[in-house]
Amino acid sequence: MSLPSWSLAGRRALVTGASAGLGLHFARLLAEAGAEVVLAARRREVLDGAVARLHDAGHRACAVALDVADAQGVTRAFDEIQASAGLVDLVVNNAGVAVNTMALDVTESQWDQVLDTNLKGAWLVATEAARRLVVAKRPGSIVNVASILGERPAGAVAPYCASKAGLLHLTRALAFEWARHRIRVNALMPGYVNTDLNREFLASEAGQRLVARVPQRRFVDPEELDGALLLLLGDAGRGITGASIAVDGGHLVSGL
Repeated sequence: MSLPSWSLAGRRALVTGASAGLGLHFARLLAEAGAEVVLAARRREVLDGAVARLHDAGHRACAVALDVADAQGVTRAFDEIQASAGLVDLVVNNAGVAVNTMALDVTESQWDQVLDTNLKGAWLVATEAARRLVVAKRPGSIVNVASILGERPAGAVAPYCASKAGLLHLTRALAFEWARHRIRVNALMPGYVNTDLNREFLASEAGQRLVARVPQRRFVDPEELDGALLLLLGDAGRGITGASIAVDGGHLVSGL
């Protein structure tokens, strides 16, 4: 019996929010798995160094300016990618923002910023990618980076929780509609991840109280998301669509 392939050779992947953190980590991972990677962020110049490092390592990569909440900008970005590189058949919808504010103090503009980026933006990118795949009669795979906070609440991040809960259900709805086109849509649900953006908090007294609620008594490292992402994107997971995979050290099942 032959083992399933984890290679993404011959595929072209778009990673949104790729300027830092998990987005940049995912872009490197997909390049190492053999994909040609398009790194996207609102400011293209912040991606130049990452693209150069991928080139130096022998990988194929390019950058595109993309504000996921701007419908016309999303279309322009896909036009640019298709004209210069070709059709995108893998998407990692990673762009996301949060505001750390109690619900009674959240402003309408803060609510709009979070929902427009995390939910509307994922919808715009996913539908633009799928529309082009349907026209080309090509299969594809889309992974929406959600969060365990889409299934459980946390304090002071109500808009974020709402956006990720919506993203999980959007994932299922799109998977249902697009299965006939051989386009798979799944969600990756990280727990609390050790990244440069939150490492200081996770090491704080509040972070240590939080880690005590995680069954594994530790936070997840970025590379621990790799296996789930490659499974959902590649041929090894070709029978999986509409699924949500939690990588959280058991936090969701703790009930705490």
